[in-house]
Amino acid sequence: MNNTPCPVSGRFDPAAPPAIEAENLCKTFKGAPRAALDSVTLKIPRGVIFGMLGPNGAGKTTLLSILCGLLKPSSGRVRVDGKDITAQASSVKRLLGVVPQEPAIYPTLTARENLEYFGRMQGITGERLQARVRECLRLGELKEVENQRVEHFSGGFKRRLNLVIGLIHEPQILILDEPTVAIDPHSRFFIHQRLRELHAKGVSIVMSTHQMDEAEQLCHHIAIINQGKIVTQGTLEALLESQRSGSIQVQMEQPPPPSFQGVLQRIPGVLEAYLDERCFLVTTDDPAQTAAAVLDAVKLTGIPLVSLNFGTASLEQVFLSLTEHPLEQ
Repeated sequence: MNNTPCPVSGRFDPAAPPAIEAENLCKTFKGAPRAALDSVTLKIPRGVIFGMLGPNGAGKTTLLSILCGLLKPSSGRVRVDGKDITAQASSVKRLLGVVPQEPAIYPTLTARENLEYFGRMQGITGERLQARVRECLRLGELKEVENQRVEHFSGGFKRRLNLVIGLIHEPQILILDEPTVAIDPHSRFFIHQRLRELHAKGVSIVMSTHQMDEAEQLCHHIAIINQGKIVTQGTLEALLESQRSGSIQVQMEQPPPPSFQGVLQRIPGVLEAYLDERCFLVTTDDPAQTAAAVLDAVKLTGIPLVSLNFGTASLEQVFLSLTEHPLEQ
C-alpha cells in the first residue's frame, strides 16, 4: 500500500493505529445461499476519506453495519481506534458517527427536535446539547427551517439533517452508507463540501458509494468488495496505477457495433476489453505489441479514429475489471 499523505489535510500518519481494523470477518444470514461476508480483512487508516465500492449485493452495507457495531459478525473481530468493538462497546460508540442510507429521522418532529432527541440519545444535555444543536444547524444550513416538521423537507434537506445528526456528538470517525443517493446535484455538492471540511478538521470518514466520480473526487483510500470478498484495497493512486501499466484507450468518431467487443477480446495479448459508447479500453501485458492489432481492428469497422492513448485509467475501469466476472468459489 502506498503511504502517501492524503491530499487535503496531510493528516495521514502511517505510524498511528488504524481508525478501524477488521480481521477475518464472516457473516452468514440464515437461509442465504452464500456468505454475505467471507474472511474480510480490512485496515482503514486514520485521517483519510475511505471509499467502499462494490456492486449491488456485494456486502457493503453488511460490512459497514458490522464496522459500526449495528450487526454482529458470525466470526472475526473489529477494532476501532485500537478498541475492541464488542468488549469496549461504550467507548467505541462515542468515537463513531453513523449516517445510514435511509434517513434515520422522525418526520413529525422538527429539525431542531430531531437533533435534540438524538443528542440526548448520545448522553448530551443542557447547554452543551443546545450548543451542538446550533452548530449542527449551521453545518447543515438548516437554521431557516429548524422549526419546520421534517415530513415537509425535500430529499436534499433530509439528507443534510441525516448527516448532521451523525455529527451531534462530535465523533472522530464518521461512517456513511451511500450519503448522496437519489438527491439533486446541488445537495450532492453541499454534502461533498461538508465531508471535505470535516476531513480537514481531522475526522476520519468511511463511505460507501456506487458513484465512481464521487469516489475519485473525495476518497484517498479505496476498497472494492465483490461477492462478500475484498478484491483490492489501497490508495486511489496505487489502484489507478495498477490499471495504467497495461492499458490502451481508444476513442472513435461514433460507437462501433456491439460485436466489436468480441473482436477486441479475440486479439492475441488482450486480457480484457470494455466498450463505452465511442470509447473502449483494452488491457494487455504488452501494450506496444497489441496496439497495432487494435488499430487494424478499428480500421476494419470503417469508423474514423479520434485518439489512442497508452496508460490511461479511471476508477470505473479498475472497478469493472475486478467485479465484472464472478469470483471463483
